[in-house]
Amino acid sequence: MFNKSYSFARVTQMACCGCFGFAFARQSKRLVKKHMGNHLSQEFLLNEELEDEDNSSHNGDSSDNGHGDEGELRSPTKRSEEILMYRTQHGLICREFPVKETHKLIRSEDENGNKMVNEYVRECKIGSGSYGKVVLYRSSVDEKHYAIKAFHKSHLSKLRVAPCETAMTDVLREVLIMKILDHPNIVNLVEVIDDPTTDHFYMVLEYVEGKWVCEGSGPSGGLGDNKARKYLRDIVAGLMYLHAHNIVHGDIKPDNLLVTAAGTVKIGDFSVSQVFEDDNDELRRSPGTPVFTAPECCLGLTYHGKTADTWAVGVTLYCLVFGKYPFLGDTLQDTYDKIVNNPLSLPDRMDPLLKNLLEGLLCKDPRERMTLGAVAEHAWVIEEEGPISQYLCWCKRKRLEREGSHGSSQDNQARTDNTV
Repeated sequence: MFNKSYSFARVTQMACCGCFGFAFARQSKRLVKKHMGNHLSQEFLLNEELEDEDNSSHNGDSSDNGHGDEGELRSPTKRSEEILMYRTQHGLICREFPVKETHKLIRSEDENGNKMVNEYVRECKIGSGSYGKVVLYRSSVDEKHYAIKAFHKSHLSKLRVAPCETAMTDVLREVLIMKILDHPNIVNLVEVIDDPTTDHFYMVLEYVEGKWVCEGSGPSGGLGDNKARKYLRDIVAGLMYLHAHNIVHGDIKPDNLLVTAAGTVKIGDFSVSQVFEDDNDELRRSPGTPVFTAPECCLGLTYHGKTADTWAVGVTLYCLVFGKYPFLGDTLQDTYDKIVNNPLSLPDRMDPLLKNLLEGLLCKDPRERMTLGAVAEHAWVIEEEGPISQYLCWCKRKRLEREGSHGSSQDNQARTDNTV
């Protein structure tokens, strides 16, 4: 299975990326070393991204798809952008209505002195992160609320995240990914405001008027099986949609899962996501959060992004059910050691179906790990609602219509030939 003699030197070269928009400010490795074993160091492992002390990088090398040090190998980040641009330019997007693109920015105030960005009236700050802040705005046009991510382009362009990439690369890739997505379990990107004459850059997102999936559960207990099952079904539905479109999220965790007032879970934060041209989803280094990192990622080996996402779903389900993490140490090294080597600990008296599901999701061997398709049809997940069905998205509907039209044309031709 996995060898205990793996090098911690290799492990500590890897980094994690916290949830933008709903995370604490980044802290250096020096701070973590100083507070080893206390609450702060664990908080760092759960939410934060490692940062080199010289601030030259916020997540080390971006996920690398190479099988060696050959210079001719392009990074998957560049490939992701190329794939996304190709899809966008050729109309291969999964949206009936495209994201609005605005290239004129007007910053003003309303009659009450509230700051405005174009039509949007500022109400309050609702989150902050490494790259910028998230603010609640109300549209003066439709009176709806929106969550707006605000960035400074000059700051992002100076923030190096890899030898040839900046934080602006991450943000633009996130925008490109969200431009092609449309699913009820994915946070929707409504508008991008990018005025070339200003330093401001805004992502206008649907406002999820709810909470995070674990909010209110407390550290001592979970949400209960029924709510955990409902949330899991939504998470799996959204992730199956992403994987069907060859998108690896890369950072599935409760902090990136929002619950609407109606109880629907929506996946957010695509800042470390990658896109692939086909089913070959190989990566080398993981930019995700340490406690949600799959064993194969901890070893610094080449791994498959989709199976790593599936492991993170298993950790998330464990959190929802038990209100704690399955593998958590006092330090980064200790956490990775537990993920790779410690057996999964589950109560003796628990639902055997749920136990089977967690053991399948948190299988350390990625080749034996349960697939999302199997999760969708698992007895514990089905309960009374039945299997999770694949969402008939816009691009799939268009493809079926084209195939149906082509089939009808062939049938008509065949009937004509028979008549002749």
